[in-house]
Amino acid sequence: MPGLIQSVERATAVLHLLATRPEPVALSEIASALGLAKTTTHGLVRTLVAVGAVEQTADTAGYYLADDPLGARKDRWDVNEIRSRAMNWTDALAARTGMATQISVLRGREVRIVHDVLAAHGGGLVLRTGKSVPAHATAHGRIHLAFDVHLARELVAAGLPAVTHRTITDGADLARELATVRDSGWACGRGDLEADVATLAAPIRDQGGSVMAAVGLSGEIDEVCTRSGAPRPALLENLISAARSISRSMGHGQLQ
Repeated sequence: MPGLIQSVERATAVLHLLATRPEPVALSEIASALGLAKTTTHGLVRTLVAVGAVEQTADTAGYYLADDPLGARKDRWDVNEIRSRAMNWTDALAARTGMATQISVLRGREVRIVHDVLAAHGGGLVLRTGKSVPAHATAHGRIHLAFDVHLARELVAAGLPAVTHRTITDGADLARELATVRDSGWACGRGDLEADVATLAAPIRDQGGSVMAAVGLSGEIDEVCTRSGAPRPALLENLISAARSISRSMGHGQLQ
């Protein structure tokens, strides 16, 4: 059939094969069963392991389907590693922009700040390392929710409590906002968590492209946004550059 992508077909065939086997399967057996060269099979399996769909036995002799191959991988990432790799970039981002900067991870239905740098003038989001807030009530959270559809639906079903009068509390409004975040690659919150504070956030991705964390900057609304409410271009450019740099340090774009 024209238009099919061969590598996707082959990767799907590997997943189907492993799903039918109760025990780990050796690389040579996968190659033989699918009629592929061993080197080709090795590349496919390595990629599937990197993105979390397949796991490898401790002795590296066999491969098996992950418990939740299409699920969120947030619990597999080492927060300390994320923080240590991101620290230099967030410190530099704060210095370049004069804004407070943060790194966040998703924990349950909340966003937890794992690293923050105060603005030079002391303003910015009143979130400090270790504090958690509802995921729907901040730009950081909407970065995470935009790429975790199941969790977004859970939050809507459970209700979206207001933190300020600008917090998104309607499920349809949240869905539209998350679609915009997916399209643009960044999120902006204006007074939704702290009445006078705006926050910009962008995703940090792992080697396979999954969103593992978010980096953000915050300050007074008129410092972060223009009169029309749009993010100031220089701040957004610096934020996205930092997010890409941190992602590269986590292996994003380096699959072989």
